[in-house]
Amino acid sequence: MELLSLRTFQAVVEEGGILAASRKLNTVQSNVTGRIRRLEEELGTELFIRKGRGLELAPSGRVLLDYARRMLMLERQTAAAVRLVGESAGELRIGAMETFAALHLPRALKAVRAGHRGLELRVFTDTSAALAERIVHHKLDCAFVAGPVVHPELVFDELIVEELVQVHAAGSDPRQQPLILFREGCAYRTRALAWQRSQGHALADAMEFGTLEGILGCVAVGLGWTLMPRRVVEQSPLADELVIEAVPPEIGRVPTGMIRLREAPQLAAMRTLAAALAQAPAQLAA
Repeated sequence: MELLSLRTFQAVVEEGGILAASRKLNTVQSNVTGRIRRLEEELGTELFIRKGRGLELAPSGRVLLDYARRMLMLERQTAAAVRLVGESAGELRIGAMETFAALHLPRALKAVRAGHRGLELRVFTDTSAALAERIVHHKLDCAFVAGPVVHPELVFDELIVEELVQVHAAGSDPRQQPLILFREGCAYRTRALAWQRSQGHALADAMEFGTLEGILGCVAVGLGWTLMPRRVVEQSPLADELVIEAVPPEIGRVPTGMIRLREAPQLAAMRTLAAALAQAPAQLAA
């Protein structure tokens, strides 16, 4: 089974068809069709169900997709690991929550740049749940998320403890305001909703925003309240317009760390990332 065939198969699935896959792979449609046909002949089963001009994954195709992603990820990690031994070259795909990316990641990335000068770094931000899913599907090498994380395919290495605080505009009463939070999948969201329920807020509704700046900006003008890491609020340009209030430890203390695939090799650059964060616990811990 050739890796090129598996890469082509994955592209067809992820791009939604032969034509889009051929464009992504920079080849002609006949090459894509031929590779898929040979793969089906080799495996002795149909990988797609043809519906008119469209394709739908057959049950055997869904099974192959999971293994194809694993094999292609292992191929990429193997090549990267070998290169890192000598030339410190390759690519590292890193995921992070937006708050973590803004607060902690720059220093850690600087350490990786210094220790692995030929390494290409790619950073993606998303919610903790979405980042964990991307790791499981072999689309990221590691990610920094709020924990604890319990998953059979993932390892969670706690690095710091964030302190979440209640934030609202000066002169406003958060008990009479809606909650402003990140979209579904954010670990802070779950804690904020639990805190809202426990305090019996008069308004149980919530507004969603996709960015840190959007949330703090709306809070600053009195549109609502939120839970946010203390250091994020203190370092915000809007800090003078915001009131910070502590919440109980069961709500406010959030273990935060790196997740990675349990079966995948931990690259040297990933260890450098983790070490850069763990070296200054007094500055990072709540």
